[in-house]
Amino acid sequence: MLKLSSISLIALAAATPAFAETTAGNSDRGDIVVTASGIEQPRDEVGQAITTIDADTIETRQTIDIADLLATTPGVRFNRNGGTGSVAGISLRGAETTQTLVLIDGVKVNDPSGIGDGYDFGHLLTGNIDRIEVLRGSNSVVHGSQAIGGVVSLMTTTPVEGFAANASAEYGYRDTVNAKADVSGTAGAISGAIGGAYFRTDGISSVAVGTEKDGYKNFAGNARLKVAFSDALSLDLRGYYINADLDYDSFFGAPADSGDVAKLDQYVGYAGLNIGLFDGNFTSRAAVTWMRNERQYFFVRGTAPDYGYSGTNLRFEYQGVVTPAPQAKLIFGYEHERPDYDFFGFGSTDSQQANIDSFYALGIVQPLTGLSLSGGVRHDDHSQFGGATTFGANANYSPNRGATNIRLSYGEGFKAPSLYQLYDSFSGNAALRPERSKSYDVGIDQNLADGRALISLTAFLRNTGDQINYDNATFTYGNIDRTRAKGVEATLALRPIDALNVTASYSYIDARDRSGRPAFDGKRLPRRAAHAVSLSADYDWSFGLSTGATITMVGDSFDNAANNVRLDGYALAGLRASFPVGDHFEIYGRVDNLFDADYATAAGYGTYGRAAYGGVRARF
Repeated sequence: MLKLSSISLIALAAATPAFAETTAGNSDRGDIVVTASGIEQPRDEVGQAITTIDADTIETRQTIDIADLLATTPGVRFNRNGGTGSVAGISLRGAETTQTLVLIDGVKVNDPSGIGDGYDFGHLLTGNIDRIEVLRGSNSVVHGSQAIGGVVSLMTTTPVEGFAANASAEYGYRDTVNAKADVSGTAGAISGAIGGAYFRTDGISSVAVGTEKDGYKNFAGNARLKVAFSDALSLDLRGYYINADLDYDSFFGAPADSGDVAKLDQYVGYAGLNIGLFDGNFTSRAAVTWMRNERQYFFVRGTAPDYGYSGTNLRFEYQGVVTPAPQAKLIFGYEHERPDYDFFGFGSTDSQQANIDSFYALGIVQPLTGLSLSGGVRHDDHSQFGGATTFGANANYSPNRGATNIRLSYGEGFKAPSLYQLYDSFSGNAALRPERSKSYDVGIDQNLADGRALISLTAFLRNTGDQINYDNATFTYGNIDRTRAKGVEATLALRPIDALNVTASYSYIDARDRSGRPAFDGKRLPRRAAHAVSLSADYDWSFGLSTGATITMVGDSFDNAANNVRLDGYALAGLRASFPVGDHFEIYGRVDNLFDADYATAAGYGTYGRAAYGGVRARF
């Protein structure tokens, strides 16, 4: 097993460059974040911990799964039930995976048909994604339900001036094919982008002791269109689609191969109108968003589905931003959300829905040079459990024009009970209350050597109450859990010369049960390793070759709440390279899990061993 002590990892973080809050080499957009307040903000106005991953980093890393990419950022833990396409969850700062809010192009995509409204990252690949923001810490004032652990916001390609086209195709281990293409451009008042990605693999057995291969196919498409009728009025349309087909092993008891199949269709849509008045000092955005997840499960491929779920979330959003002075902004809004789910199978059907109305207000002021203060309040009214009010505030202070930034943040979060937890005919409990959290963090960011180095340190604490879990005493869901998570995150980015970019991250998370139940109180929360560290280095050689490597180390954890099923820690290493061929083409390749490590992120499930891939890119 891999033993990682806090002393050794902190030493590593101090001695080697760590993953920066802004990845070195980011475009100008890297200094602008959206997830903190719901509008574009300079990073030095934000008191919360946010990591951005830009398009250059996504391309350089050559990573297929979004979950694997997120695992290299501080405060993130993930688990997956098998290979690519298998069910995967992302935990932020030790929170439940169902307490991570996920946005794709601004649309909330958490699944209302899931047991806890969680988002399955297994089908989310990097092919269509251009930028990722990860906000760590509770932030329900801006984002509403589920933002207890934090927010993962993913954005597809935005239109460029003129015209641009990109394409790539690769082939590798287990007959894997990965291809994508996108085009974007602007002509006068109209701009747009469209893209598609295809992935298929023979895969590995999703059960660790299995011998059959569990294959996977995934197609994802994205499109956006913006029409600027004038400088003050524009229409914004966005769409995203995933179609997936997965072979997997379903087992109860001893792990074994099976012939189970899961199919998914996910639809995401956004239609918004943007209006600017009084020279832009009063802006409004009104939008309708829609998300639908359709999941079907088959015991045997080629037969009718044995059971399935569909979850839909229709939302109306209004957001207003008033700028009475250059040093002040007031953000306010109203949202109406109607999640619903349908189930069929085993001789029964079920349909449920709820309505949530939300009002919020957030103020941002800069009373002194270098000081930015934010604070807000939100009230959500749920058709079943009633109201929930949350508060949040943060500060960012720089005494030296951005060379040093001191951050403070307090955030409250809540998570509404899922429709399944409320209304399931066997285990539902209509008396459930929302989960509630209070989150605190303090941090410092220090730029050195004229911006060639950035060090960031953050300490955090989160208390969560009324957490929902299955109650074995009543055989229904109940507000029976309390949890506490505390820890530190150390990050640093270093670019000593233009050709070398080194990034890494370390995080320590102590996430424990505080429910008072004798069998679980004081135990570590499952699948949340205390220690994790990641180190990446990329070098651009003078003759065009680019080479890089990533090392990720994760400490021991437990697979269950009783802490009697151990998951050993592991270390993974990967190598990558690319080389341009002319002005428009590039060949590239990588080796994942270089030393063929045998590891697991979920007990009983398989993971990839050493695997090699190669491909070609084109840009126009």
